[in-house]
Amino acid sequence: MNRRLHPPLHLLRAFVTTAELGTLATACTALHLTPGAVSKQVMELEQWLGLPLFERVRKRLRLTAAGQRYLLRIKPLLQQLEVATLDIMSNPASGGVLHLSVLPSFGAKWLIPRLPRFQAAHPQVALQFMPYLQGYDFTRPDLDAAIRYGDGAWPGAEAEYLIGRDMTLIAPRPRRGDPPLRQPADVVSRRLLQHVTVPHAWAQWCAGHGVRGLNPRGGIQLDQYVAIIRAVTAGLGIGLVPTCLIEDELARGEVVAPLAGAAGTHVAQEGYFVCYPENKASLEPLLALRNWLRAEVGAGDASSTVKPR
Repeated sequence: MNRRLHPPLHLLRAFVTTAELGTLATACTALHLTPGAVSKQVMELEQWLGLPLFERVRKRLRLTAAGQRYLLRIKPLLQQLEVATLDIMSNPASGGVLHLSVLPSFGAKWLIPRLPRFQAAHPQVALQFMPYLQGYDFTRPDLDAAIRYGDGAWPGAEAEYLIGRDMTLIAPRPRRGDPPLRQPADVVSRRLLQHVTVPHAWAQWCAGHGVRGLNPRGGIQLDQYVAIIRAVTAGLGIGLVPTCLIEDELARGEVVAPLAGAAGTHVAQEGYFVCYPENKASLEPLLALRNWLRAEVGAGDASSTVKPR
């Protein structure tokens, strides 16, 4: 069988562009071709497939049911081809571009300050940060990896724990008239600051420290840990935050950890994970980042480090 299993690329591009823009006149401008050339390419693709992709309705083209299905499958493949081409063009020798999405608090407080060390160790890797989204769709060709907060169980993604399960109770600097915080039960007199995506954190802390009489769901709700830290600094209440995010504020005395030892700490079920689809696990830039992250958090010895393939 000599026939190729896919039509020529220029026919696919003509189809996708025409389907998105709806008319040959607008498609030909985008493709820098004449309307006749675009029409011919679309018709060639229909002949190649042996079925119509468009219905001609007056001066507009309307996708058939088959055309709609084909567009949904073909468009992301063309996007992935563009991303791969730009990647190899920008890094022709080694390394490459890594498209990464990171939670804002973790990026600002932990990752960004350490990135100069990564760039010094891996100058051939170009990191491109994608907009943060609540959910990550690894079917997108322009997303290689993400750093997420949770329990590590996300469908369609491999997840490696990094850091963040160790939590610390933080409070504003003591002011005259503030009720004391010397033992866990003293938090009953304070306003709690809640993370909206971790609504059970205070309930778990209360259960672990035998605290009763507290509404663990009450208080101000915020959507980022950095916002909770700022709110504590402003005197709005007390918070439970990953210890890895508050080292600077504690060192500068902007917030305090009033409960010493185990009373002020908590081991949560959630933490920060680096996540990626299985089919991208062997990408050289991702391997470099995963190795570096493991070294930064001290999460394993050399025997557990991911080896480049």
